[in-house]
Amino acid sequence: MRRTLRTVEQAAEHFARGDWQAAYEAWSDTGLDGLSPAELDHFSTTAGLVGRHDDLVLALQRAVVACEAAGDLRGAARCAFHLSMNTAAHGEPALAAGWCRRAVALVDEVGEDCAERGWVAFLLMFQAIGAGDFETAGSRAEDAYEAARRFHDTDLLAMSTCARGRVALYSGDFGEGLALLDDAMVRVVSGEVSPFIAGHVFCTAIEGCQEVSDFSRVAEWTAALERWCDAQPGLLAFTGQCAVHRGQLLRLKGAWDDALREYALAADRYRQLGTPDAVGLTAVETGDLLRLRGDLEGADAAYQRAADLGLDPQPGLALLWLASGRSTAALAAVDRLLGAPAGPVQRCRLLPAAIEVLLASGDVDRARPLAQELSDVAASLGARVLSAAAARAMGAVELAAGDPAGALPYLRKAHQLYAQATAPYDAAVARLLAARCLLAQGDDSSAERELTAARAVFRRLGATPMADLASILLAPAALPGGLTAREAEVLRLVAAGRSNPQVAAELVLSEKTVARHLSNIFGKLDVGSRTAAAAYAYEHGLA
Repeated sequence: MRRTLRTVEQAAEHFARGDWQAAYEAWSDTGLDGLSPAELDHFSTTAGLVGRHDDLVLALQRAVVACEAAGDLRGAARCAFHLSMNTAAHGEPALAAGWCRRAVALVDEVGEDCAERGWVAFLLMFQAIGAGDFETAGSRAEDAYEAARRFHDTDLLAMSTCARGRVALYSGDFGEGLALLDDAMVRVVSGEVSPFIAGHVFCTAIEGCQEVSDFSRVAEWTAALERWCDAQPGLLAFTGQCAVHRGQLLRLKGAWDDALREYALAADRYRQLGTPDAVGLTAVETGDLLRLRGDLEGADAAYQRAADLGLDPQPGLALLWLASGRSTAALAAVDRLLGAPAGPVQRCRLLPAAIEVLLASGDVDRARPLAQELSDVAASLGARVLSAAAARAMGAVELAAGDPAGALPYLRKAHQLYAQATAPYDAAVARLLAARCLLAQGDDSSAERELTAARAVFRRLGATPMADLASILLAPAALPGGLTAREAEVLRLVAAGRSNPQVAAELVLSEKTVARHLSNIFGKLDVGSRTAAAAYAYEHGLA
């Protein structure tokens, strides 16, 4: 292709104003031959931002060679850094390790202290995180940060500050971790850093906030990310992450159809970018939402897609098995997950699901310390949604232990916090559990108000399983055949075709307790089978 001064100038002009597609096309028209190392670096940036990974790699490889030929070992080291980061993100670990080693060698050859030592420290930090060595990761992040300060490298300063925040979160220092993420984000929104680094900091910081359920920060920074993406014509990189985070917020706020569309959009963007791990994340999020809607087959298919891409769909899959009546499988999965090494961030995601499965299996003694652990983490973090989840878990434990009066304050608190966070589904679940406490204490009228309100929310969202459970609990005060309210709950579910494990899961009982209730029901109604009991339920308006 023919290289002209005007074409190169046009490419530079497009690059300067952030029109990445136009810049990419202009530089592509000239061909890579004859481009300077700086032009190759800029072309690689535009190629990456518009989703042309192969072109990015080719340009950076040429830039490494050109920098070395010109004796610019520091420039070569920076290009090697970007190659390592980008190949890692695209599922090419061998290439990523090779370019990391190349960057280390180049910096060693430089000999003197330089900012590039900080970038190498950043790569070594990622290796330590991958090995689960957070102490070393923290040390490497500090090395990168100190190098950034010494050499006034604004890109490295933002990246290392964000990295220090994530490492602090993984180490359980939530206050410091979130403060550092805020620090990094301020550097991005004020325009202090280059486009690629800005995108990485945006997504890394938002992901960190989401992992600890700090959805207030997720919402604030996602809005900023969306504005940043919209201001750049032709941008493809980072738009998938933006869609995922929008979907997570929409799910929380009850806009479930919109959330599913965002997950589908994100998956499409990730496929275009060639990042399979990220596609797996959208599949897990989709599966979690379909499970809440009662689409168990769709959820199972989504979880399988995630597993096929190498992403563990737990603990959502355990909750799916529980909803499907496979309580033994769900409990085995939770036992494995609880026994695996994990830091406080990973436990934030695991504990609510583990507590639900354990309570459904009748193991209150194991669920109680986990609920306390979740409460301790929530108290140290201060995030509203996690605090609500902890209060709901404590309430569910007390209810399952036979103390509805002790459970009710926890569940009231959970409802209030979820309502403040505009999380209608979770608030309705807390109200349903509170209603069960009221029923157990004989306050049927108050329970009816709670159940009616919760059911309306579940129906609006399309959360069929929970809507059905609310209807079951809205039983008439006078029950035929001498049945108790609990026996009527069990009978309604049996009449609806639920198996004993499914009844246990929905009512948070053990399977032995369900079997005992069924034995009492058969005796009171003078029937000898589930079919006959179901027929009685239909005849007497209990189903």
